[in-house]
Amino acid sequence: MSSLLRPQSFPPLKNDTFLRAARGEECRHVPVWCMRQAGRYLPEFRETRAAQDFFASCRSPEVCCELTLQPLRRFPLDAAIIFSDILVIPQALGMEIRMEPGRGPVFPEPLKGPEDLQKLKVTVDVSQELGYVFQAITLTRHKIAGQVPLIGFTGAPWTLMTYMIEGGGSNTMSKAKRWLYQDPGASRQLLQQLTDVIVDYLVGQVAAGAQVQRAPVSHTRGAGTDTAGTSVSYQGSGYSGHQCLIPGEQ
Repeated sequence: MSSLLRPQSFPPLKNDTFLRAARGEECRHVPVWCMRQAGRYLPEFRETRAAQDFFASCRSPEVCCELTLQPLRRFPLDAAIIFSDILVIPQALGMEIRMEPGRGPVFPEPLKGPEDLQKLKVTVDVSQELGYVFQAITLTRHKIAGQVPLIGFTGAPWTLMTYMIEGGGSNTMSKAKRWLYQDPGASRQLLQQLTDVIVDYLVGQVAAGAQVQRAPVSHTRGAGTDTAGTSVSYQGSGYSGHQCLIPGEQ
């Protein structure tokens, strides 16, 4: 893209059902949207994605926009979610990630111990490192022409921490849990570092045009046997997950 489109010129919203539901207001029907972004089952999605590497697709505002809009051309949905990935945050911190067929995301050099934290960038300029996401959001807001709201998203701190330590997806997350119990100080440092980047990232998404945001905590089960267990684990590290995100973004 030669330049970032101006957010203030966005077309007016025509369908606000999703936004009203998010605010707890009465709606004529339950809003529907594709949680899995473009939907991996769509033939046009597969065709677009086959042209290049997964993260190369994530870094192309034009490709992200196209993949985001594809479901809207087929179904009368009430919202669209920008095509991206939660692991752009670890990438922004300097970690290498490969998306391997049949395995999913793989970190060739995961964080093995507290000493590895020095390999991460101390500060992250999200406008520089993640500007491609903001450009994709702005472009999509214009292309969507007010048809439905656009959702932005990010991974939650603990979810991202597990990927960075486990080196990919994990059912047990034993390595990340070991950090929480054996190295609470390092765990707190990493979680706070992730939180700081995430807050800036979410603020940038709003400035770019995101109308709703999600921060799914898909790996909370890994910090304990249940919700209470997760809470105890976080307290042990002196950190309180999502509670840090909302005030920071405000």
